[in-house]
Amino acid sequence: MVLPAIIVIALFNYVPMYGIQLAFRDYDFANGLTGGEWRGLYYFKQFIDSYLFVDIMKNTVTISLATILIGFPAPIILALILNQLRWKRAKKVLQTTVYLPHFISIVVMVGLLNVLLSPNTGIVGYLMASMGFGDINLLADVSTFVPVYVISDIWQHCGWNSIIYLAALSSVDPQLYDSSKIDGASRWQTIKHIDLPALVPTIIILFILTMGNVLGTGFEKIFLMQNTLNLPVSEVIATYVYKIGIISNQISYSSAIGLFNTVINFIFLFATNAISKRVSNTSLW
Repeated sequence: MVLPAIIVIALFNYVPMYGIQLAFRDYDFANGLTGGEWRGLYYFKQFIDSYLFVDIMKNTVTISLATILIGFPAPIILALILNQLRWKRAKKVLQTTVYLPHFISIVVMVGLLNVLLSPNTGIVGYLMASMGFGDINLLADVSTFVPVYVISDIWQHCGWNSIIYLAALSSVDPQLYDSSKIDGASRWQTIKHIDLPALVPTIIILFILTMGNVLGTGFEKIFLMQNTLNLPVSEVIATYVYKIGIISNQISYSSAIGLFNTVINFIFLFATNAISKRVSNTSLW
């Protein structure tokens, strides 16, 4: 049963690593992956010395940290709230409602944002104008791009990400809740002393996995939300690699940038796992 998964991982995750050498060579279409001249760390140095390096790293880290700091606790809070609901019908309706946005494609999601946030025809733009904020284009303003990205990401994935926390809460012994009621515990005390301790191992594991992709802001959504006005804050490593590698045809340079990003994520993953193992004795390995 495990064999198909092993084969898929080997084919799509390990075999392509043969192409990592493109980051250290001058790629030549005629000579293939291994035919180009060996350049060592030249392209890594070129990226670090680039005038765009600071801005790209700043944008990537800002969006990633904002997504983690605000987006990571959101499904935990939602799971705790859903777990406290005792009316089963209302609980099922609410769960279905918050799960649905996850199944909306990114293209449709960005299309919805463009429609809703339009300063002329969007309902959000209309409400802001009626409240005296003027005709503000939230997707074109450098000060609002990150909040819009983070909030829309939470709205889309918060419900779906809460499923694993609800599964962890479902394993809690019901006798603990009965005992807490007998002792006169409030709902907050029940959450603090029963629910949260039950979630801690799951939270730690998922946080470690999240830190392994700390610079992975994703390509599709940011690229679709980009325009000439918000480009100073929306240009991240993923979109820059696409523009350099696919559009500008600088294959070796883009490979070096991608590998640089992966190495940073790898370091964060190992560091977070080591800290977690020492502090809480919970880790991936």
